[in-house]
Amino acid sequence: MSNSFAGIMKEGLWNQNVVFAQLLAMCPTMAVTTSGTNGLGMGLATTAVLIVSNILVSTIRHTVSSQVRIPVFVVLIATLVTLVDMAMNAWLHDLYKVLGLFIALIVVNCAILGRAEAFAVKNGVLASAVDGLAMGLGFTGALTMIGLIREFLGSGTLFAQASNLLGPAFAFLEVKIPGYGGALLMILPPGGFAVLGFLLAGKRVMESRIEERARAATGTPDAITA
Repeated sequence: MSNSFAGIMKEGLWNQNVVFAQLLAMCPTMAVTTSGTNGLGMGLATTAVLIVSNILVSTIRHTVSSQVRIPVFVVLIATLVTLVDMAMNAWLHDLYKVLGLFIALIVVNCAILGRAEAFAVKNGVLASAVDGLAMGLGFTGALTMIGLIREFLGSGTLFAQASNLLGPAFAFLEVKIPGYGGALLMILPPGGFAVLGFLLAGKRVMESRIEERARAATGTPDAITA
């Protein structure tokens, strides 16, 4: 993986996307994406934890011995999640009531400890911060996309109660499709898995076509024949 900032962003947003490439954090992905607003809120909370945890891990990587680094990282992540949980309860209480337990469960999100181990412990503070941002934005984008599709098909709305997360100025994002009551299945877990499956298939098709175009542009054959 390229350590340039552009390469790090590409990895987090696309190549190593937490949901669409690594298939991590499936619990919150399925549980909170009944609306685009819920997905966005969970994604932003996780992004904040990813960025700060990567920065802290990179800062102390030469101080903490390898024998105890995992417990230390877990304590750091748990502390950050507790702060995010308290902040959301204080300032975004309506959204907090919806996300509830899943905010605390950010602690066990494999992507956060995984990035600490795979990237932050091996790289500098700035690169680690960019990696946390890229992974967080990729996760946020995935949750928001899944949430919007499920919300549109299941409830006939888009960004319902967005003002609870973003403030009254963003109430214009809240859209109601007239005359459409929605399909309950899309709000239930089977609908979430169906949407995720179609999006994964779409990503694979896009990647295949990009590879084919790249091969065609360079004149590389699809396969080497004996």
